[in-house]
Amino acid sequence: MHDAKEETKFEQGMAELEAIVARLEGGDVPLEEALAAFEAGIHLVRLLTQRLNEAEARVELLTRDAAGALQLQPMERDANTRD
Repeated sequence: MHDAKEETKFEQGMAELEAIVARLEGGDVPLEEALAAFEAGIHLVRLLTQRLNEAEARVELLTRDAAGALQLQPMERDANTRD
């Protein structure tokens, strides 16, 4: 299976996106570089969204019963989550 590798790619993509955002928020980037960074960020957002959608589809497939009906179950609440 390739889940660990894909998760690493996702996490790396998120880290790259966060770095781009931080750089742009710093405001010390020349216009041409800012535009290139913005384009790279948009590309990463699209790729990461696609990866999340693919993961969601796989989870949905794994949670179907033998008849193909989706079996939704409430997620366990994190002890740190507030109501």
